[in-house]
This record gives sequence, structure tokens and C-alpha cells, in this order.
Amino acid sequence: MGQTLITGLIEAGLVSRRQIWAAARTQESCTKVEESLGVTTLRDYSELAGSAGIILVCVKPAQAGAVSAVLAKASLRPDTLLISILAGVSTERLESLLPGHAWVRAIPNTPCVVRQGMTVICAGRAATPAHMEISQRIFAAVGRCRAVEEHYCNAITALSGSGPAYMYLVMEALADAGVRVGLRRDLALELVAQTMLGSARMVLDTGRHPASLRDDVTTPAGCTIGGLLMLEDGKIRSVLARAVEEATRIVEHLGKAAKPAS
Repeated sequence: MGQTLITGLIEAGLVSRRQIWAAARTQESCTKVEESLGVTTLRDYSELAGSAGIILVCVKPAQAGAVSAVLAKASLRPDTLLISILAGVSTERLESLLPGHAWVRAIPNTPCVVRQGMTVICAGRAATPAHMEISQRIFAAVGRCRAVEEHYCNAITALSGSGPAYMYLVMEALADAGVRVGLRRDLALELVAQTMLGSARMVLDTGRHPASLRDDVTTPAGCTIGGLLMLEDGKIRSVLARAVEEATRIVEHLGKAAKPAS
């Protein structure tokens, strides 16, 4: 996700390559990122962090303590904005790991890779409207971005953060169904992917409820209603709802792994 955000920022013209540096845990990763993105990439980032105006923290929740320890030793500028995409880690937790700085929490998803991501952001106690505006511009470079209250964040992580995986499973199942009724796999997958893309665009562009749009397709005694009834027999609504509930439960525990470095 860090590489995706860097690429999006550069392509949107928000920053130049010389204004960005990146950090990775291994030299192999550093070399790969530097070659692919053309930005300075290093393992020891403590010196560069001290002069950075904005730092994007794009690591696993369990690495929060180690990263905050490095940043604490880096003598960050008082006005440095810290933006975290750590799943399940609250701004309160981030502020306890590295106090005295403005934190913004962000929840992006993988479609940011193709500039169709969905990101939400929320402000920590020290974050100002200007910090939120900067954060919104960053994530708008890779898709849509909305500011929300933090108590929504775990549910959003389970819904839109994990959501692409649910969509891919549905797409795979529908493509398999197309093969089952005689379509070539490549054709079936293209039909499914474009249909899902177009359906999503209709919801966003028209502002109509999905149920209303579904009614447009469902003619009396037609094939669509027959398929929908089979989906309802399979309890697709409750299964999807339970998936989001379970993912939300897990997200709530992820932040507990973000302990201070010893």
C-alpha cells in the first residue's frame, strides 16, 4: 500500500520523486522499491524522518511499536503530520506510542492500486482541519476518500478494507457458474467483472438504492427473479452480514498487537 500511495501522489502531481523517501525492512525490498518507483529507499530512516513534514506509516499492526520507537529517536519536527493505515490501531493507541504529534488514521483498500480505492480518514486529538485536508488530498489521489468518526473505523475495515476479498470470491463463484453452463472461463470472468464494475458505478452515479436498481432488472416471471430466489434460499444476505461481523470482531483485536517496543 505504501508503494501504491507513492505512485498515486507522483502521478497526481502532488509531489515529485525528489520530495519522497521510503523505508523497508530488508535491503532487497529497498532495492526493489527504489528501482520501480525512482525514490530514495533505505532501511535506516531515522535521519530523514527528522526533517519530514508528513510521514505515512504503512506497516502491520504488530510493527507499530518498533516504528514508533525509531520515530521517537528521530527528533521529529513539531509540525510533522503522522498518517497511519494500521488496521485496528486507534489514534489513542498511536498517540500513546508516539505522543506530542498530530495523527490521522486512514483505512484504504487494495483497489487504490488502480486508482479506484475507497479510503476513510479520522482525526486524532491533535489533528487540525488542515491536517485532515492534507490527508484527504493524499488518498483522493488513489480513489475516493471520506472523513468519518473513529468509532466507525473497525466496521469500515471489515466492510471496505476486507471487502475486495468478498467481491473476488463472489466474482470467482459467478465465473465458475458461467463455465458450468457452457461459457469459456476467460469470457465468463470478463462478463462478471464488467457487470460488477458497471453495477457499482450505477449505484455511485445515480444515488439510487441497490434494491431499486435490482427491480429494474427483475421482470415478472423472468429468469432474474428465479436466480434471486435461489440466492435468497442460500441465505446470501445473512452469510455476507456474518462475514462482516466476524471480520469486525477480529479487527478489534488487531490493535492489541501494537505494543510499545521494549
